[in-house]
Amino acid sequence: MRQKVVSLFLCYLLLFTCGGVEAGQSKRPENSEARSKDSGSGFWGALPYMVAGGGLMVAALPLVGFTGAGIAANSVAAWMMSWSAVLNGGGVPAGGLVATLQSLGASGGGSALMAKVGASLGYVAHKTLASGKEEGNDEE
Repeated sequence: MRQKVVSLFLCYLLLFTCGGVEAGQSKRPENSEARSKDSGSGFWGALPYMVAGGGLMVAALPLVGFTGAGIAANSVAAWMMSWSAVLNGGGVPAGGLVATLQSLGASGGGSALMAKVGASLGYVAHKTLASGKEEGNDEE
């Protein structure tokens, strides 16, 4: 659990530091009124999106059918495996999408990776929604 929290926090820091700030220009508002207006777009505003995205992505592999016991019968994963075999002449290629997802689902090690990807997607969703609100406020 601690490793996942640290990973999510590191993902946030990475995304925060890679934000689009031009050299020599500050994104910080100068007056306190503008600071309080912008306070919802920081870490605490993004945290619910990152947690939801990380949680959904961790649960995604087992829900799709890539479980520790193998590919679940009558699942999306079984359908993907069937189509992969049909398209590749009867066998699932090693290193392909289905094989990689099954490896992640079977080892359980994919959950940390999926949590990081989900947290990143949650952060992107937050920033997209926040920029949409700013554009709406500018038009008024």
